[in-house]
Amino acid sequence: MAVPDRFAWRSTAILIVGAAIIVAVFAMTFGAASRQSALGQAREQASRRAALEAGALVADVDKFRTLPFVLVELPDVAGALDAGDRAATERLNDTLAQLARQTGATVFYAVDGAGRSRAASNAGQPDSFVGYDFRFRPYFVNAMRAGRSEYFAKGSVTGRPGLFLSRRANAGGRPIGVVVVKIEFDRIERLWKSAAQSVMVVNGDGIIVIATDPARRLQTVAPLTPARRAELARSGQFGKEPLRDVGLRFADGFATDAAGRRFIAIEQQLPVLGWRHVHLEQTQPILAAADARTRLATLTLALVLAGLIALIRWSAGRRRHAELARLALEAEVTRRTAELTQSNLQLRRESEERILADRRYRAAREELAQANRLGSIGTITTSVAHEVNQPLAAIRTASENGLKLLQRGRTEDAAANLSLIVGLTQRIGSITGELLSYARRGRGQRKPVPVEQILDGALMLVSESFRRAGVALDVAREPELPTIRVARIRIEQVLVNLLQNALEAVAGGAEPVVRLSAAADGQSVRFTVSDNGPGIDDALSEAIFQPFYTGKPAGTGLGLGISREIVLDHRGTLSVESSELGGAEFTVTLPLAAEPE
Repeated sequence: MAVPDRFAWRSTAILIVGAAIIVAVFAMTFGAASRQSALGQAREQASRRAALEAGALVADVDKFRTLPFVLVELPDVAGALDAGDRAATERLNDTLAQLARQTGATVFYAVDGAGRSRAASNAGQPDSFVGYDFRFRPYFVNAMRAGRSEYFAKGSVTGRPGLFLSRRANAGGRPIGVVVVKIEFDRIERLWKSAAQSVMVVNGDGIIVIATDPARRLQTVAPLTPARRAELARSGQFGKEPLRDVGLRFADGFATDAAGRRFIAIEQQLPVLGWRHVHLEQTQPILAAADARTRLATLTLALVLAGLIALIRWSAGRRRHAELARLALEAEVTRRTAELTQSNLQLRRESEERILADRRYRAAREELAQANRLGSIGTITTSVAHEVNQPLAAIRTASENGLKLLQRGRTEDAAANLSLIVGLTQRIGSITGELLSYARRGRGQRKPVPVEQILDGALMLVSESFRRAGVALDVAREPELPTIRVARIRIEQVLVNLLQNALEAVAGGAEPVVRLSAAADGQSVRFTVSDNGPGIDDALSEAIFQPFYTGKPAGTGLGLGISREIVLDHRGTLSVESSELGGAEFTVTLPLAAEPE
């Protein structure tokens, strides 16, 4: 029996060596593929996160960009900056403080033509900006020269960096000063950091202006030339910051820091001062997870091969070896059961994390819808201001006439003027009420709303924009439109987005026309917005509804995506096709008997 035993052990040794070679080749091949797949999936997830982060930042800045245009029209600005009226200055201080609280801006302040700050939202506080000389600041110089300015710098009063948005104020056709809004990004940095993300925003010089890691702020990702460093020092844009190299190096979609750690790097340009958004995710945890999967798969293969070898040994007719193989297999099953139990627990934890991520996504989607509405306020505010100025002018004329009539004893005529004033103030109240309702945050409670009211609300917000643009807005509605159960403000937001897009599409045309129609068929209500603009290529009929897809140079790509989400949330549809007018036609269909929320 010695020879057969020796032959059997030699055959077993050959099988073991062959199995080891197979396991080694499998481990290298599977390991490389697993790492590549893990990095690819992680990059896709990082890209989605980066898109949400960039969208939140752009929406935040766009919300504040419209404010200087509104502030320069405040009646007390001229009194404070030009006439030096103390009462006007106090009223302006109160107005700016209230606006700062409502909008979340860091500070509002008004600077006269000599560069001296006259009013501020923090007047009376220890860090008040009132009385400081800002004539050397570029945002003051550029706004006085060109009418407006956007400038990021370290504050000369507080020492904290921020974005300064300024607008020139005029009186009697001459410049009298500048109104400034300063934005600091602490809130959005906290928002990014709460999601356990490593994010930074870099300006055109490679200087990090926003970062979730405070140690990286106001450092550089690329060396500055001595001439540029000297120029920045003379301008005082970043104070006395040394602007050191942060130690990050970018190549082929990855970044490496000074400690040798490697990151997935997602970079994208932002429509803010030429800034660049950078999202970083460490590769070490990703690769460690991939290696763990490789070890598990390799171990599984090794166990399978070991079982085959044991089976071959058992087939040789040795009962004792078969018994030993059975015992080894039982032990292996016990161990594998423990591993599978642990894997099941891990899958449950991952499922809970996905549920939490979905909730965060829904919350972010609602924030984007609110940001889209606030982004529309800049366009709508001009229309509302025009609508309010007309009755205000009429009220002033009626008041002056009423005083004269009272002095002459003509009380009946004076009473008629007062009745006219009451009617005009009611009109102003309806206009401002519609604007405040449109800007209100939240999903909105679904209630039965007449379709006529939805149409009237949307038209009130956009009609003046059409008149100022000289574009005909053709409104066609059936005589008896039904009542539907919806969140009115959200449906009005959809119509406002579609009407504003149509207005921009026909701008500059020879005979621009936009048509809004509403009809019902017993089961649903259809709103249709069509125009005679250039239209939309059929190949893009679905792509235009994707987040951040836009064909406009200054567009955010949020409007149509958010509009479709709102309509789908109401169990409706939003589609686009060619219009009989020659351009695009968007159709919103909402069921009459929508299910409650």
